[in-house]
Amino acid sequence: MSSEKNKPVKSRLHPRNRNREQYNLEALVATTPELKHYLKPNKKGIASVDFANPIAVKQLNKAILNHYYGIKNWEFPDENLCPPIPGRADYIHYLADILSESNFGKLPTGDKISCYDIGVGANCIYPIIGVTEYGWNFIGSDIESKSIAIAEQIVETNPSLKNKISLRLQSNYRAIFKGAIDKQEQIDISICNPPFHSSIEEALKGTRRKIKNLSGRKVKNPELNFAGISNELIYEGGEQQFIRNMVYESKHFAKNIFWFSTLVSKESNLRGIYKSLKKVSTNEVKTIAMGTSNKSSRIVAWTFFSNEEQKEWRATRWK
Repeated sequence: MSSEKNKPVKSRLHPRNRNREQYNLEALVATTPELKHYLKPNKKGIASVDFANPIAVKQLNKAILNHYYGIKNWEFPDENLCPPIPGRADYIHYLADILSESNFGKLPTGDKISCYDIGVGANCIYPIIGVTEYGWNFIGSDIESKSIAIAEQIVETNPSLKNKISLRLQSNYRAIFKGAIDKQEQIDISICNPPFHSSIEEALKGTRRKIKNLSGRKVKNPELNFAGISNELIYEGGEQQFIRNMVYESKHFAKNIFWFSTLVSKESNLRGIYKSLKKVSTNEVKTIAMGTSNKSSRIVAWTFFSNEEQKEWRATRWK
């Protein structure tokens, strides 16, 4: 197991990310003993996690949340998506940077900041990290009532999350903001990790490729190595269509939400997204490159607020 000294830094992660250095497996096993059963020697003979095994990945992420974030209770069905914590934390840190840029370089923290998580999922991961790192308040919506119930249980069983996260069922499958956000509400930033596959076959194809890269094995009918029920991974038209729908709907909530944002996993989708953003007449668009050691992604953020409106928002909400 690796020692604390001379750990290689995952340099592509955000400077404030708690997992820029390689994991301290000894510390992780100490806080989450179950993880020990899912370690095996890598090609160099060093203990490592079997990343091709979804249960092993879940145990690793439970241990990361426990050791680095103080989250003791993070239980949800194995069928639900298990997110890689460092990458999810990066998104939150970059959102904080966006707000900072709108606030003369000062990070807005605490109860003054409200964030809306589109598709919060059973794992509730973005609110967990946002509350832990910055003390923000969160609204999380999801189209699955079961996912909302499980996320509520996570919030209730972790004292640091109580009264910081409001979870709402989105009853309209096609809606993103409507029905979940009240027209009187004011939200500083929205966050979304959209479904990125357009079909089950596309999702399985991606997983076959990932398993081959991780283990060298060819698997005909693989189990998704980050799990995920179909609504979390699949949307008709894929990532591009979901984001396009989000952009057009965001126009109707232009004065409710200061900054809108989404992850974009496929670089080839950017052109169409920029085209949609131009059609709805945004005032400003930001694109932020991000990625872990083996995966690249990017955040696209936009606002409809004029410079004067941004100044007023800052003065009334963040003072």
